[in-house]
Amino acid sequence: MKRILVIEDNADLAFGLRNNLEIEGYQVEVAHDGQRGLAQARGCRPDLIVLDLMLPGMDGFRILKTYREEGGEAPVLILTARGEESDKVRGLKLGADDYVTKPFGVLELLARVEALLRRGQRTTKAEPVRFGDVVIDPATRTIQRAGEAVSLSPKEFDLLLALIKQHGAVVSRLELMTSVWGYQADVLSRTVDTHIAELRRKLERDPASPRHILTVRKAGYRWVK
Repeated sequence: MKRILVIEDNADLAFGLRNNLEIEGYQVEVAHDGQRGLAQARGCRPDLIVLDLMLPGMDGFRILKTYREEGGEAPVLILTARGEESDKVRGLKLGADDYVTKPFGVLELLARVEALLRRGQRTTKAEPVRFGDVVIDPATRTIQRAGEAVSLSPKEFDLLLALIKQHGAVVSRLELMTSVWGYQADVLSRTVDTHIAELRRKLERDPASPRHILTVRKAGYRWVK
């Protein structure tokens, strides 16, 4: 499930955006001021950010500039009442991917969100990932450990990628069930635990004391290099 962060100080508009995006199947987080928005962009690692420019605490331009300078790669859709060409140019130069002025049509906004997410999937580089003596190639779905091929089931591979894509952030069992198994009724949290145990057995030097695929008590799992 794609995660979208909405940074918007107008409570009614933020509520409407959240409802419409959730109806489309997205997971949505909302921040009502600039400083909190930047903190959430750093912490929740969204797949897309909808960003207002006129915000209390820290304006949208400063959020965007800081986020990009810190290496944030999620597409950013600026949503604002400021429609001047200079503002649009400034936003795009700072790293925005699209720009929508208020008032706007909900269907148009949803179409732009979908287009940005598709574009992000096409342009994401599937570079090999290395941790310990393990090398993962997402493009070919192959894994080597100490130079030897490791065989993972499709779900084990998908589960590993789901953890890696969060770059160290904690991922709950529910999030993993949703992204890997589609949260089918017959998939239990124990299924996630079983697959995690198999990943550790195949990839960790000491599965009983893992260094890379970690349990976060009462929260879920996280991956570290």
